[in-house]
Amino acid sequence: MPGDKRVQRRTKLKWVGVTALSIAILFVIGSVILSNLTPKPKRLVEPVVVDYGLDDPRFARSLGGTLPHPIVEGNQIEHIEGGEAIYAAKLEAIEEAEHSITFEIFEFFGDTAAAAFADALAEAAQRGVRVHALLDYVGSMPAEEEHLERMEEAGVEVIRWREPAWYQLPRFNHRTHRKLMVVDGAIGFTGGANVTDSWLPDDDEPGYRDHHFRFTGPVVGNMQGAFVEVWLEASGELLHGDAYFPELEPRGELPMQMVSSKPREGMHRIRMMFKYAIAAAWERITISSAYFYPDPSFLEALIEAAERGVEVRILVPGDSIDYGFVRHASVNRWRPMLEAGVEIYEYQPAMYHAKLITIDDRWASVGSTNIDNRSFRINKEGNVNVYDEAFARYVRGLVEEDLDDAILYTVERWEERPWHKRLAGWVSSIAGAHY
Repeated sequence: MPGDKRVQRRTKLKWVGVTALSIAILFVIGSVILSNLTPKPKRLVEPVVVDYGLDDPRFARSLGGTLPHPIVEGNQIEHIEGGEAIYAAKLEAIEEAEHSITFEIFEFFGDTAAAAFADALAEAAQRGVRVHALLDYVGSMPAEEEHLERMEEAGVEVIRWREPAWYQLPRFNHRTHRKLMVVDGAIGFTGGANVTDSWLPDDDEPGYRDHHFRFTGPVVGNMQGAFVEVWLEASGELLHGDAYFPELEPRGELPMQMVSSKPREGMHRIRMMFKYAIAAAWERITISSAYFYPDPSFLEALIEAAERGVEVRILVPGDSIDYGFVRHASVNRWRPMLEAGVEIYEYQPAMYHAKLITIDDRWASVGSTNIDNRSFRINKEGNVNVYDEAFARYVRGLVEEDLDDAILYTVERWEERPWHKRLAGWVSSIAGAHY
């Protein structure tokens, strides 16, 4: 009998231990999930009220003082349209590199696109160029192992951003979404395109519709600085010297500003910047975004702009969107904007992936940022602001050209949505708000 009691006691203690361990494991998993799904606090919670326009010197002075990188003069920008041209321009720059290449990308995979970049970066490293590739772990999960090995064996320093590790689990959802490349510290690229075969035409199917930009001039130093900051965080290595930061002479006349945003309290800079620019708009706001799902206060800023007489046009993907749940959740919120006069268009021929914003033909911002909570509060993003009327008009023209292949979404269409799409939007808004 005493022996039976000891066995029972040990059994009971064993189950208590298992139960405690199970609770501890569930607590850890729950904490990780909660940390990933709960957005960081917004720093800008009050409405922005501006009594001057973007042509007033106070606008540029405020952004120049508020954002970490200053506005720098003497820059030049070249527009590149479509995946084939974007990849060709970047590959040509890689082939001509002499000193360094810094390469940061969200999605990186594919038999054609990623293979070409892997080969080009590897060949650059083999001829003595210092090559650093920062690939987002989630965005590069489908990458062929042979492409990664090809780069590493050639001497490319490859880091998979936020690769799973126990000490990084609470930050696993914090991705780098930037599309940033700097060659020899003197030529910079950014825009909407990742590096996958989706941006290339396939038989009769067009590739994703996108826009990219090539920069020269002093702003490239700040683009490089944005990469170096993340590389330091990822590797503990500081990149410095002439190979990365050469003396940059003026190459044009455009004032520009590099802007980076991070998933940390007080560093949701692009959301703040966009809300400020929208509040200063007097005439027109033109936006294109692959994913349009911002928070209610951002939507209210657009509604207020439309109600004070500003023409607000937003171009988003149609049925071809690759993440349909984002579209359903977004559409559920559109009615107040549509009733206020905001014009929302859906691009038809292919997945629309460009991220462009231009206001009052005086200011434009181009880069990796979508108009959604993930870009604003969870991802690392990078944009370049251009303070120039001619370029701001040019960006508006790019969106207007794409509007020719888009359909206006009306209030009537919103009201006629079938119940299953409304339900899908409601479910998506709960489950996918922080996708």
